[in-house]
Amino acid sequence: MGTLWGVFGFFRRRRETKLQAEWLVVGLGNPGAEYAATRHNVGWMALDQLAETLEPVRGIKARVAVIDSVAYAKPQTYMNASGEAVAPLARKLGVAPERIVVLHDELDLPAGTVRVKLGGNENGHNGLKSITEHLGTRDYVRVRIGIGRPPAGTSVPDWVLSPVSGEEAIATASEAARLVVTEGLAKAQNVIHAR
Repeated sequence: MGTLWGVFGFFRRRRETKLQAEWLVVGLGNPGAEYAATRHNVGWMALDQLAETLEPVRGIKARVAVIDSVAYAKPQTYMNASGEAVAPLARKLGVAPERIVVLHDELDLPAGTVRVKLGGNENGHNGLKSITEHLGTRDYVRVRIGIGRPPAGTSVPDWVLSPVSGEEAIATASEAARLVVTEGLAKAQNVIHAR
């Protein structure tokens, strides 16, 4: 009987193995097929190029893959509640805010432009506001994917929830995140901002 309980204990411990990573890369977006190819989901699209298979994590509102000490995640909340997934996941992984990289759409950049920065203002982006609120700091890395401002007569919500094109910017954003975690922020900025 003792051996049987020992076996059950072994499997229970294996299931509860602590999730760890040195970096957390998060793609922002909205769940659901109706949002899949919209401007607001370019962060998710960029993350798809970094990690294809993401799994749910018990107690966390995100799907995650850990590859070579980097956790890749898609919050399963809506955009405006992204912090509800990012902050608990960062704590569970043991990742400090300055080692969190957030891929997101940016109205204040021309469509197709990608910029990388640490900290700064949220510029009205509700996903970033939620992350800042839940982390308690603005000091995380942002990979900003330009979607441009809406044309006259189009509201911001209609603009960000309309279909997007621009595979090149999405690929550049994925490369930017990869450079941040492998070679550092300064190198990523030098390479990406030169384009």
